[in-house]
Amino acid sequence: MKPIRFLVLTVLTVCASAGYALAKTAAHPTLSVTTLDGKTFDLAAEHGKWVVVNFWATWCSPCIKEMPDIAAFVASHKDIAAIGLAYEDTDKAEVEAFVKAHPVAYPLAQLDVYKPPADFDTPRGLPTTYLIAPDGSVAKKFTGPIIAADLEKVIAAGLPNK
Repeated sequence: MKPIRFLVLTVLTVCASAGYALAKTAAHPTLSVTTLDGKTFDLAAEHGKWVVVNFWATWCSPCIKEMPDIAAFVASHKDIAAIGLAYEDTDKAEVEAFVKAHPVAYPLAQLDVYKPPADFDTPRGLPTTYLIAPDGSVAKKFTGPIIAADLEKVIAAGLPNK
């Protein structure tokens, strides 16, 4: 593990255990990021769809395992979108090389770990996934790996389930 990755995870752990206030997920979060292919992903543009917002990292084994499952789930549902947010302090070229070896059919973006999206909790573990309802509200936050059945259960309920 690179020293900066260790430092970031250590700081997050210390802050969490010391009771420091980390970012709090908004009830109707906003998110606009530039994807690795240079396009813009804007959560507001996905209004009316379910959206999977997945925080991951190239060094995270559970993240790598769940990415094909998320891709297959999204590909099999026309009313569901996804964005993968690489949450690690590394060169963009390293993330791009990872994506070439582990392609997915949904957009990916790399975040600045020092300036994570303001409307989402600072991830305290990876993977962290949010399922955003068609009205833009957070239907469910998952910490740890997910499978399609996890997403299906929340979507079938049709109501926010925090």
